[in-house]
Amino acid sequence: MRRMRRVAGRYGLTILTAEKLNAKTGKGGHALRDDESFKVIFGDKPLPFTATLDDIDAYLTKLEEGEE
Repeated sequence: MRRMRRVAGRYGLTILTAEKLNAKTGKGGHALRDDESFKVIFGDKPLPFTATLDDIDAYLTKLEEGEE
């Protein structure tokens, strides 16, 4: 998680974590927010905070490789 937060910070992103448990997944989810616009750019479809840490890691890896 610490590494993902550092990578996200380099791109002006913040990893958000849901405070409440999600009834569908049984645990809180995550999302990525753009620090300039404060808009959630990943993890809000189909519902807010639906991204897992693996999803966030995959997104950040693609971002570092220049695919996003």
